[in-house]
Parts: sequence; structure tokens; C-alpha cells
Amino acid sequence: MAVLYYSVISAKPFSSLSYRNFRLYWFGQVISLTGTWMHSAAQGWLVLKLTDSPFYLGLVGGASTLPSVVFALAGGVAADRLSKKNILLASQYVLMFLALALALLVMADAVSVWHVIVIAFLVGTTRAFDIPARQSFFIEMVGKENLLNAIALNSAAFNGSRFIGPSIAGFIMGSLGIAACFFINSFSFLAAIIGLMLIRLDVSAGSPAKRKSMKEEFKEGIKYVFSEPDVYSLLMFIGIIGLFGLPYISFLPAYARDILDTGAAGYGFLMGTAGAGAFGGAMSLVLRGDAANKGLSLAVSGIVFSISLLIFSFSGSALLSYITVFFVGWGAVSHIAFANSMLQLAVPDRLRGRVMSSFTLVFLGTATLGNFAIGSLAHYLGMRQALEAGAAICLAGTLILLWKRSELLKK
Repeated sequence: MAVLYYSVISAKPFSSLSYRNFRLYWFGQVISLTGTWMHSAAQGWLVLKLTDSPFYLGLVGGASTLPSVVFALAGGVAADRLSKKNILLASQYVLMFLALALALLVMADAVSVWHVIVIAFLVGTTRAFDIPARQSFFIEMVGKENLLNAIALNSAAFNGSRFIGPSIAGFIMGSLGIAACFFINSFSFLAAIIGLMLIRLDVSAGSPAKRKSMKEEFKEGIKYVFSEPDVYSLLMFIGIIGLFGLPYISFLPAYARDILDTGAAGYGFLMGTAGAGAFGGAMSLVLRGDAANKGLSLAVSGIVFSISLLIFSFSGSALLSYITVFFVGWGAVSHIAFANSMLQLAVPDRLRGRVMSSFTLVFLGTATLGNFAIGSLAHYLGMRQALEAGAAICLAGTLILLWKRSELLKK
């Protein structure tokens, strides 16, 4: 464990923030992501209020990630061919409009679960193009030497807001109503839009080449992923966690209400605690610096995630649930960040967008299947049993993959 918390003194923990472009991007994201997590918490509570069914929680979660299966690889080709900054700007405008539409439907008392599902699907479609561009944009802002630091700081922003956003949402839902959370999210996108508009890039260095057709580039990306053992092994690590572990997030509203017997505030705190753990994991990466043993850290974080989720699924105590979900969040974000940085450093620049679209496809695509699968199991067997099965499979799959690909531990 000492390896995970070792801080390289010579490394600057916040080195990426010395770059003007990344500062503009990062501060905009801190504000926007807080709104996004408020939206996520409010959406889960809204679905539970409309349907009283964990199955629909899984269905909405699946609708938000399903587009990654369909469009993520196309998003990767777009990221390698077009301006990543322009893709990100366009996606922020679309996401702002969708959040506003849901807010107006709720305020008018005209919302149904199918409205939520359709909007979640459209959000997922937008993010299928946003995420590959975003993940491959870091290296253009900070360079390879600060890539892990940029990923870690971005993860810190994501998960710090994951702690703050749901906690605020729980309070606002109880005092101002659910619609207020969606309105706040819509306006929060302005911060990200302004930050992106102020970014100035070296066009000659960052302009994408267009030497091949989109079809040829698509095939080239697929061929590369399956021809590189390290690349597809890292994607398998992410796939196991995404398919059997990460869907737990979609079921936290029902878990808080039916098992822990807490209301909206308790649900917000449960989501916030998971976010605090994830934020702690991200900050440990920031402070650690770009040290060696990424492969070992990848393994340890995956095991911590799986064991913590297994204990959480058995827990009926609010205190134990808060403690274990903290480590679930820590393990998840650490595992994903190490896999992300190992992938990006392993691939050539011209293929980065397409490889990161494969990362998006596996990460969110498997979560789509997982939401449907765990949701169906929860419907027929019970939510606790469904989470227990998912956590056990996560642990077994991670250990088997580590045994088969033990050479990754040395990277």
C-alpha cells in the first residue's frame, strides 16, 4: 500500500495547473461537474419517485450509457480528425439544453419516466463524442510528461464535485424541489463553455491529419487495439469493473431508501461519500506524481474496489455502508486513472482518439449491459443479492486477469 501513497518530492503535484489552457479548462470543469452530479442525484431520486422500481433505475442508467456502444468508436475517429476543442464546445451546448429541458418538464409537472429515459439517452449520445475528445485533449494542453497529473487533477475535479454535488442536491431537493437541481446544472455549463472559448492552442502542432477516409481510420483503430496485448488487457480490466461493479451507482437511491432507511438527504450523503473516496483516490495520484509501479497500483486498486463493494452489498448499517462506499469510490477512480494513463502512454499520437474511444466503449458500454443485468437481477432476486453477485464476479475476474497477464504488474 505504501507504493500507492508515495509522493515523489521532485514531482510537482499540481504541475498541470501551470499551463494556462489546462487552468481554464480545469476551473470550468470544477463548476460544471458540480452541476452534473447534482443532476445525477436528482435524476435518480426522480426516477424512484415516478416508478418506485429499481428496474427503472437500471433502465435509465443503461439508457445513458448505451450510446457509447453505438457511437463511441465514431467519436474516436471524430476526435482524431476534428478539433477536440470544438467537439467539446458543441457537446457543452447540447448538454446545457438537455438539462434545461428536463428542468422545465419537472417544473411544469409534465415529466414521465420516458422523458427521463429519452433525455438520458441523448445525454449519453453527446458524451459518446465528448469523452474521447476530452480524454485525448489533455496531452495537447500539458504534454506527455504531465499527462498522469492532468488525468489525476481532472479526476479530482470530477470526484470532488461528486462529493459536493449530491450533498447539495439532497438539501435542495428537500427545500426547493427536484427541478432546481436541473436548472442549476444547465447554468453550470456556462463555466465550461467560457473556459473552453478562452483556450488558445498551437494550431500547427495540434491540427489533426486527414490522410485517410473515416472508414479506413475506423478499421485502423480496431486493428491496433486487438493487435496490442497490453492495450486489450487494460481494456479488459476496465470492462470487468464497468460490467459488474460500477452499476452499483444506479441503485444507490433504492439502497438508501429500502435497506438503509434514509431519505433524500441520506441518499445524497451516500453518493457524496462515494465521491469523497473517489476524490481521495484522485488526490493520492496528484500527490504521488508520475512514479513507477503503475501496473501494481492498477492491481491493488481493482482488488480494493471489488472487496469494498462486496462488503457494502452485505451491509445493512448506514455507518458501515458509508465507510465501504468510500473505499469503493477510492478503488474505482484509482483503477480507472491508472488504466487511462497506461493506455495513453502506450499508443501513438495519431491513434490516441480512437484508442480512447475504445476505452469509452468498454467503460460505458459494459456499464450499459451491467445496468440492465444488475437491474434485472435486482428485480427478480433482490437488490442486495444482485450487488453481491456483481461484486464477487468483479473480484474473481480481476484476480484471474492478473494471473493471466502478470507482466502488467511490472509496468
